[in-house]
Amino acid sequence: MIRLAALALSALFFTPLMPAQPFSATQTTRDGFTVVRLEDSSAGAHVSVAPSVGNIAYEYVIHGKNAFWWPFESLEEFAKGPKLSGNPLLWPWANRLDRDGFFANGRYYALQPELGNVRRDGNKLPIHGLLTFSDLWKVVELGADDQSAWVVSRIEYARHPELAAQFPFAHSIEMVYRLRGGELEVETRIANESAEAMPLSLGYHPYFQLHDAPRDEWRVHLAARSRWELNDKLTPTGEKSPVSERFANADDLSLAGVTLDDVFGDLIREAGDWARFSVMGKREKLEVLYGPGFETAVVYAPGGQGRSFICFEPMTGVTNAFNLAHEGKYGELQSIPAGASWSGRYIVRLTGF
Repeated sequence: MIRLAALALSALFFTPLMPAQPFSATQTTRDGFTVVRLEDSSAGAHVSVAPSVGNIAYEYVIHGKNAFWWPFESLEEFAKGPKLSGNPLLWPWANRLDRDGFFANGRYYALQPELGNVRRDGNKLPIHGLLTFSDLWKVVELGADDQSAWVVSRIEYARHPELAAQFPFAHSIEMVYRLRGGELEVETRIANESAEAMPLSLGYHPYFQLHDAPRDEWRVHLAARSRWELNDKLTPTGEKSPVSERFANADDLSLAGVTLDDVFGDLIREAGDWARFSVMGKREKLEVLYGPGFETAVVYAPGGQGRSFICFEPMTGVTNAFNLAHEGKYGELQSIPAGASWSGRYIVRLTGF
């Protein structure tokens, strides 16, 4: 009996401990705003998302360095005067429209500027859709397991008359941020709840930065074969040209003295159907992998004081896709059939940080 008791006591003290799970997903309050934090302690990485300010991920930090360009001291400062930074969503149209309205299924839909939710560029064109800094996002799932940490946020679009008046297609849209192996995956899920096909012009406008070299020492890889010609208002004309006509070294392009605000097509796909764009400093490298469904890439790197960033923008189609398609100048406009769903992903990968 004594021996059995000793064995039981030995087992109690020498039972091997399971290692702590590296992934966690928590919801806290910062500067008076709800913040979701995803963490991968094994990679020294975390992501911070502000659901009530456009559901924007404003931190993607690895080893203390933020890969997102976000020039604010606090969420309070950001909310008082938001400007594009972090990872904004462009929906229900990506980048610009060339007029105050759009065509879909052969019908013209005029925007209603008096509603006050249409953002405009320097040429007074509608830009970036309706949800860029929206406070309508609701967190519907938050979780972590031994593989990843994630958060799912949703908008039931048709429940908001000010949105439905501008884009009258009932749908739900979900954004999924997932941190896995130190990589950030962004997935979008759209369910068309309307009785007709819904045109798809979705994009993201993430702002990225490197820390180990000045902007003019960065080198960029452009994974595209063609470039859309733009007019003086930065909307495509419908004509394309080979990337090599403007960028002879698109595989390894120095940003020294170079500004970019270009729309690329015919993306070069690798194994798994990913198109890989990247920027490299001395050791730091940031890659953006465009998954199937993201068929267009805008690359924006204006340079100048206070603008040491680069944007690799995943888009489902070209800028002004709705109207170009109606004019017969763009044959690749995607749509979601009535009652059907669409999903697409892109991944951000960091090395050398």
